[in-house]
Amino acid sequence: MMSDIPVQPEAPIEAAALMTESTFVSTAAGNEDPPAPIRGLRRLLGWIIPANLGVFLVWGAVPGILLPQQITLAFGEADKVANLAIVATIGAFAAMIMQPVAGQISDRTRSRFGRRAPWIVIGSLAGALSLVGLAFAHTLVGIAIAWTLVQISYNFAQGPLSAVMPDRVPVARRGTFAALSGIGLMVGVLGGSILGSMFFNSLTLGYIVFAVLSVVALSLFVVFNPDYPSTDLPREPFDAGAFLRTFWVNPITHPDFFWAFTGRLLLYTGYFAVTGYQLFILTDYLGVDNPEQVIPMLGLISIAGILIATIISGPLSDRLGRRKPFVFASSLMLGLAMLLPWLAPTLESWMLMTLLAGLGFGMFQAVDTALMSEVLPSAKSFAKDLGVVNIAATLPQTIAPAVAGAIVLTFGFAGLFPVAIVLSVLGAFAVWPIKATR
Repeated sequence: MMSDIPVQPEAPIEAAALMTESTFVSTAAGNEDPPAPIRGLRRLLGWIIPANLGVFLVWGAVPGILLPQQITLAFGEADKVANLAIVATIGAFAAMIMQPVAGQISDRTRSRFGRRAPWIVIGSLAGALSLVGLAFAHTLVGIAIAWTLVQISYNFAQGPLSAVMPDRVPVARRGTFAALSGIGLMVGVLGGSILGSMFFNSLTLGYIVFAVLSVVALSLFVVFNPDYPSTDLPREPFDAGAFLRTFWVNPITHPDFFWAFTGRLLLYTGYFAVTGYQLFILTDYLGVDNPEQVIPMLGLISIAGILIATIISGPLSDRLGRRKPFVFASSLMLGLAMLLPWLAPTLESWMLMTLLAGLGFGMFQAVDTALMSEVLPSAKSFAKDLGVVNIAATLPQTIAPAVAGAIVLTFGFAGLFPVAIVLSVLGAFAVWPIKATR
């Protein structure tokens, strides 16, 4: 049973005073929990699900369904793989750069609404406007620019949102928080693909619907989960050199952070190399005539696997006090899942892969975020460091479309699966050298 952590009547003033540099440092070292959320931990745990849904419905619907279909309709079948690779690579590269930038800006924001809330709202509004612009783009350049703006805007919301856990959640409850966050993330991605398929032939309406949903979800999160004012926090001079160095994860200075980053990078690269081309795999590799009818069923199968794995894995990792075995097992399961459609290119094998991948990715999302929060280099820059962590998720989306496109053009879609298997297995073994957590 989740329990609220109540705040005494005078707590807003006292807790704000507690948010000093020494508190941040001790929290980074794992010696002290952050101040309790203003309206209780249970409320925050509940609201992280719709907040992540608001962002990840977009990521599930647009790059996997709406954008490929828009490119196919606009430029034809012949060059759809190459055109999608160009647009996706440009947009994901912008996202990779923007998450740490957004994190750095929110870390340094001083306002009575806190450090994160202003950017969550601004990012969601700008992202919604960019989605509407994407809906009316008709040239490859226009689509690439609009999609890049979508990526930049939503990462300005997502980067600060990812800092909520180390900002406000006790270490002992982070597995549960990560599990709930993972539910919102994965249900959003898969629910986005299901809802996106409903707009397969009404792309403009689809873009507008997802724009509205994201603004509503993220705005409500900010309203019902206010943060402490950051106006009294110390201001540190900006060091451009130090900021640029954060894009390099130093394996000597921060070996645990490096290995956690590497594990996530490898697994995500393998995963997105395959799932990023699901629409074209269904039509061109598996011979599915009506993908818009199949994708909702696949989404439900995957959601079932993810919910089962997430609900069990996050709280169980808290109870056992262990993270690495769950991350290891999830990576191996994803590798096994990718083996099936490679050996048997049928819709049935793809459905079974979807279930196993859902179980594996659900377990991974439930635990890996908590693991990451425990190996951050510094608690004075949660959002910036988590923005760097999220490069491990966004960089694969930069690499995967280009690399996967080259693989498909050279070896066909079957060539994607052995690459994904190798990367997933390597990602499993990357977590074992981590010493800060078990």
